[in-house]
Amino acid sequence: MRWLPQNVSTFGGDIDWVFRLILYIVGVWFILAEGTLLYFVLRYRRKSGRSALFNDGETWRELAWVFIPALIVLVLDLGIDAAGGSVWDKIKGGPPPATVEVQVKAKQFNWEFTYAGPDGKFGTADDITSENELHVPINQVVRLTLTSADVIHSFFAPNLRLKQDIVPGRTIPAWFEATATGSYPIACTELCGFGHYSMAGTLVVQSPQDYARWLKEHSTQSTASADTDRARRAN
Repeated sequence: MRWLPQNVSTFGGDIDWVFRLILYIVGVWFILAEGTLLYFVLRYRRKSGRSALFNDGETWRELAWVFIPALIVLVLDLGIDAAGGSVWDKIKGGPPPATVEVQVKAKQFNWEFTYAGPDGKFGTADDITSENELHVPINQVVRLTLTSADVIHSFFAPNLRLKQDIVPGRTIPAWFEATATGSYPIACTELCGFGHYSMAGTLVVQSPQDYARWLKEHSTQSTASADTDRARRAN
């Protein structure tokens, strides 16, 4: 699966495994079904002096060509459901305790990522907001709180194997744990208006030291901005 984006999340391998399972099962059955169909078309086609064979499927032997493959497909489908269900429960069932919390606001046509400031509380003057750049530390659980300011959006970070629709009026949680430093794309995969194509962001996975440094720098800027606003209002 080298043609897939690099996996940099703890649960990405599980999602890739389910993807491969579905691909291989469906691929094998597609080849078998199309091969059998082609064989029957050629074997029982109309020829000179012989009409095409019509099979009414009234004998048990003939019906077996329908029921046995259908039973096999049903069993395989239940296996795929079981595999997918266990992965879904692992990711969506009970997220682990988070080290970092980020509020994500999707709006036409950019991403707004907000971190709690030095007071550790959201919704206060020292909050840190980053436009279109989500900074996180490596090997730490990050909890996202997703909201929309206008229409339906969809947060998609392919390297994390994370995709979550964002619906106006709802607060939707998501989480991940990144396993490799670097910069990775974030996209909106829900048609959200004329500027949908430009709604792109960047996931920046940093070492804990670099992340702490980035947070401190932006915290200082946020505090200075808040002090300026307070002084302006006082005057």
